[in-house]
Amino acid sequence: MAVKNSASAHAKRSRRKDAGASSLIPKLLKNPKTAMALALLFIDALLVSFIIANVPYTKIDWDAYMSQVSGFLGGERDYKNLKGDTGPLVYPAGFLYVYSAIQYVTGGQVFPAQILFAILYIINLGIVLLIYVKTDVLPWWALSLVSLSKRVHSIFVLRLFNDCFAMTLLHAAMASILYEWWHLGLIIFSAAVSIKMNVLLYAPPLLILMLQAMNISGIISALAGAALVQIVLGLPFLVSYPIEYISQAFNLGRVFIHFWSVNFKFIPEPIFVSKEFAVSLLIAHLVLLAFFAHYKWCKHEGGLLNFLCLRIRSFFSTSSNSLPKTLKKEYITTTMFVGNFIGIVCARSLHYQFYSWYFYSLPYLLWRTPFPTLLRVFLFVGVELCWNVYPSNPYSSVLLLCLHLVILWGLWSSSPENPCVSDKTHSRKEK
Repeated sequence: MAVKNSASAHAKRSRRKDAGASSLIPKLLKNPKTAMALALLFIDALLVSFIIANVPYTKIDWDAYMSQVSGFLGGERDYKNLKGDTGPLVYPAGFLYVYSAIQYVTGGQVFPAQILFAILYIINLGIVLLIYVKTDVLPWWALSLVSLSKRVHSIFVLRLFNDCFAMTLLHAAMASILYEWWHLGLIIFSAAVSIKMNVLLYAPPLLILMLQAMNISGIISALAGAALVQIVLGLPFLVSYPIEYISQAFNLGRVFIHFWSVNFKFIPEPIFVSKEFAVSLLIAHLVLLAFFAHYKWCKHEGGLLNFLCLRIRSFFSTSSNSLPKTLKKEYITTTMFVGNFIGIVCARSLHYQFYSWYFYSLPYLLWRTPFPTLLRVFLFVGVELCWNVYPSNPYSSVLLLCLHLVILWGLWSSSPENPCVSDKTHSRKEK
């Protein structure tokens, strides 16, 4: 009898497990956005496989990457001596570790590297779709826009740029922060910076978010973790040739070649390479950040200066009212994407691979504007077309700048949102 009861109980448990597993898929498919995201991942996996099999690979930076990695693996620690056919190494140390691993796995061959980057593309797309589903800003059909870029597919599986790794890690950092894993998010963010410096465009809005969501001890420990990542990764160079490493890997004053500029090709080259032009764009960048921080991101705290004063006072206060609040996922994503986009608008030069820096945020940003849907789609298509003009010309670059400014104006025109989740809403979600 005991054996019968045991067998019966076991059968019931098995049936419950099977029922739970079988009901999971219908639950997922009931949400059209989740179903759309899963379908996009499957379709895009087939697409990147087709591209690798049928579209010829064009070498741009691959040989230079492999030369720089070979020098590092050969024992060279002076950054000025790590060179390739495109010039000296200008990326932080994380780049060397990533591409050393790729060289080890692929033997420096392009085809197996393309397969790795195809996997990376799908991982990145999955993270981006997770962000979009969690934030619930776009309609389900608009999720397809993140898979509709010819240029971005090329950047990942036909060019193998390090931007792909940097942006995948950046998106992973954002996803971690949406789950309120701030320390993990900062560590991943720092790892992204160690591969390419453009990720620092996200730093100003990220700092605002940290001040809004964390106490002083949390901020210090999170920043310490991020700094530790940079120290550990750069240690072989910091202990041998520190000045050469810092000056080469974190050079913010590099002058890009005018020919490759996608956004300011209409500017005459003497002006384009001038220090005055660079300083003007930097000032515009800082002013725009300050305006958005004051009138948008900190609007509900009385503006940027008032917010900073309140936070400084709260660091020394024991009152429960002074504790940071839980931030809305939409607010976190909007703030980070807008902060990065301001940097894109003010960048002196955008090369073709730089499109990956903000393409995945474009649909989100467009649906954060008050524009009608038709205009949003028009702007998306217009930006994509500009990035597919090769070589860029004065007309395509003027059009791209105008489209960027229209999007920026739309973001400025949108109503500032309350950054915090109400206690009632948060408790309901936890239940």
